[in-house]
Amino acid sequence: MPALQRDRRDDGVEIVRLDRPDVRNALDTATIGGLVAVLTELAADPALRVLVLSTTSTRAFCAGADVGEQLDREGGIARMEAFAELYAALDAFPAPVVCVCVGNCVGAGAELVAGSDLRVGGDNLKLAWAGSRLGVPVGPARLAPLIGTARAKDLVFTGRVVGMQEALALGLLTRTAPAARAEEAAVALASEIAVHPPEGLRRLKAMFRDLDATPARVAHENELLVAFQREGSGLPARPPGGTRP
Repeated sequence: MPALQRDRRDDGVEIVRLDRPDVRNALDTATIGGLVAVLTELAADPALRVLVLSTTSTRAFCAGADVGEQLDREGGIARMEAFAELYAALDAFPAPVVCVCVGNCVGAGAELVAGSDLRVGGDNLKLAWAGSRLGVPVGPARLAPLIGTARAKDLVFTGRVVGMQEALALGLLTRTAPAARAEEAAVALASEIAVHPPEGLRRLKAMFRDLDATPARVAHENELLVAFQREGSGLPARPPGGTRP
């Protein structure tokens, strides 16, 4: 079974679904590479209006890094480099990105949530920045511009779980829906956006990135992530809860 499913709609909206339900869409090296390849392909596609990141199972959008993947030291470094490439590709993606936030959105899953432009939350949302459990230097680059530094420190330092209502109150979510209808709501939002001139949307997205200085923020955090894996304690290690950031 492929780790990703893709569906292009007539209005220029493409849905990319993570499809590893048996591990709550935890990301192994191959799936990370697949996501990077899809983002690279779609970034060069002028017919794409809006990208929707979703899941084939409402149990989880993404539960973080795959704790079951067996990696030696070099494999661990290669995977962390792949994560850095994925985060950079998502940040640089030229078209608007809407994320379907259902079930577990933990660690790397939370980073994909924060790296998207708009988020639709399901009523079963369990969102957590789990990096602090292992001292992983990840979270501030994307989260602080979204909800402010003080609130970001709370979520990143504690690693606590945030449900749909709190995520909405924090301003993380654009819309909410029952989990089974969250993708439908996300596609409806994407379709509203897709009617606008694509070149204008891409120009506006570039303005947001430049004004928030996200390229520099993400690049700095990525450097620290790779250094943590290459020179520090690194991963793999299994934190409480069974997922890795």
